[in-house]
Amino acid sequence: MAGFNLTPSDPSTFILMGIPGLEAAHIWISIPFAMFYFISLLGNFTVLYVVGKEQTLQKPMYLLLCMLALTDIATPTFIVPKALCIFWFNLKSITVGGCLTQSFFLHTVSATRSAVLVTMAFDRYVAICNPLRYTTILTNAQIAKLGLVGLTRAVLCILPLPLLLHRQPFCGNHIIPHTYCEHIAVAKISCGDITFNRIYGLVIAFVLIGLDLTLIALSYGLIIRAVFRISSKQAHQKALNTCTAHICVILISYTAGLFTILNHRFGQGTVPHVHIILANLYLLIPPMLNPIIYGVKNKEFRDIVGKYIWVIIWGH
Repeated sequence: MAGFNLTPSDPSTFILMGIPGLEAAHIWISIPFAMFYFISLLGNFTVLYVVGKEQTLQKPMYLLLCMLALTDIATPTFIVPKALCIFWFNLKSITVGGCLTQSFFLHTVSATRSAVLVTMAFDRYVAICNPLRYTTILTNAQIAKLGLVGLTRAVLCILPLPLLLHRQPFCGNHIIPHTYCEHIAVAKISCGDITFNRIYGLVIAFVLIGLDLTLIALSYGLIIRAVFRISSKQAHQKALNTCTAHICVILISYTAGLFTILNHRFGQGTVPHVHIILANLYLLIPPMLNPIIYGVKNKEFRDIVGKYIWVIIWGH
């Protein structure tokens, strides 16, 4: 097969090594990769199907959940099939164009997911702090526009990254010690000056994440203030319960993301294969857990999914 014959010196090809140091365990490592991917696809396609079928769920909160599900389907889909080809068939080659494309889409989807999480925080703020105007402030059309703004912002911020990489000379070393084309992992094998690549990547990561986390913190600060003004403890509990799932998703997404970004740039002492495994888990675990979290924490959604499962099992 072509994947076996290509050499690292081929100027049009990069070689993804998978997880260097653990080559003997690649088959075993592929099992959780494939399992996490399958669970992620099952959970997120279930979200899309149920919201699409149920008229009662076609409202802003659930449309945002669908947007999150789309990013959670895209993220592992950009890395897992290629990773499994490496683990199962030793097909390590990837064209330079394919590598830069993968890098662009991965980072774009991550930035888009961050924008969706901000919009979800705003949705909860309006629902709790201004419930009487919720239906006029947040319509389905408004949610679609906010989603488009988030996607446009992501594309404009991330597009310079592959363009910067495309201008870099790669001399004789085309071996990437990773399972996917992460921007800085590709930049590190260049024989040119990557100072600007490092700075731009770090600045964009912290500007986007910093801005988004600030907006989320502001939303929840206003929510907490509004909740404490409510005299009824039952109302307190109900208001906070509507935010629990979103808070869990935020903690999972941003904690893993920040750790990976910092470790890529400053974690020189980290054992390489540990870093690569963690970088992959960051892209695999949140998409798998997000639909589960919303399924467990959101009673309305849980009840409807339960109804569909009952029909599938018993036929009525």
